[in-house]
Amino acid sequence: MKLGDRVRTGATSVMERARFVRIDDEAMARLAARFEGPPPAPLLDPAHHHVGPPQETLAFVVTLDAVNFGSGWFPHLRKRPGMSGYFTVATCLKEQFERAGPWRAETLARLGPEDCARIFGQDPDVPEQAELMTLFAQAWNEPGAFLETRYAGRFAGPLAEADGVAEDVAEILGAMSFYRDVARYDQLEVPFFKRAQLTVADLAAAPIGEQRERIRGLERLTIFADNLVPHVLRHEGVLHYVPELAERIDREALIPAGSPEEIEIRAAAVRAVEDMVGVLAERSVAATAHGLDYWLWNRGQWPAIKARPRHRTRTVYY
Repeated sequence: MKLGDRVRTGATSVMERARFVRIDDEAMARLAARFEGPPPAPLLDPAHHHVGPPQETLAFVVTLDAVNFGSGWFPHLRKRPGMSGYFTVATCLKEQFERAGPWRAETLARLGPEDCARIFGQDPDVPEQAELMTLFAQAWNEPGAFLETRYAGRFAGPLAEADGVAEDVAEILGAMSFYRDVARYDQLEVPFFKRAQLTVADLAAAPIGEQRERIRGLERLTIFADNLVPHVLRHEGVLHYVPELAERIDREALIPAGSPEEIEIRAAAVRAVEDMVGVLAERSVAATAHGLDYWLWNRGQWPAIKARPRHRTRTVYY
């Protein structure tokens, strides 16, 4: 079974057993009804992302997505004025690239927590910031060594090996521990592969020359199950949590990584968006799960939605 189908099957199996989260099908259909056509195609935002020659841009996307996690630590992150945790990280890395150019894979393999603290403007004496910077260093070291060993340091190596097939690129990235996003729920193995899939989709949204044109099969990807898309779906009445879980989230208590509640939240988001794709297809509106993900993620930047607490989990997967 290909990666996308494994993610869909796992999410469906979780929701058949779910105890903490349910999907409101009527609210899901109402949200889908807002679309008269497919969501706009995602594009790399040059205000917060480095856009240069194709190979530099490709290296930036791979480097950024390697550390595109940490939302459970973001309340403690030192952020740029008016920016979220993600946009702080992206902007700091953009400035690093524009100041010194892209790193080679062998450099990524050697960067330490102190380098990450300097690049992202964090204080190593603040425990939460120090912990995240240590994880960021590990998140760069592993792909740096992986690219150096397997592809002679070429950032485009996974794309070339997979011949541009989106799911296959994600499978290759999933060989690395920080990308191998697979949970255990009861006796089920539940794959999400959030950042592996997101990396492929972000490359397809970036001006990376001929490599971009070769990427195909994006419609086979699922959403990138994190804590923002479920939050938006909850805000829209699509996801409902049992009172005890809702209360914990609303008071900003951490939801443990790999707990049944956390897995159900992510699985429900996957399943709800797949159902939205199906509803739209019945209306002859061509939409993909990853396209809806971008729409929902951007909707999550609205002040009214950001003002309400989302679930916070400390994990390297989102």
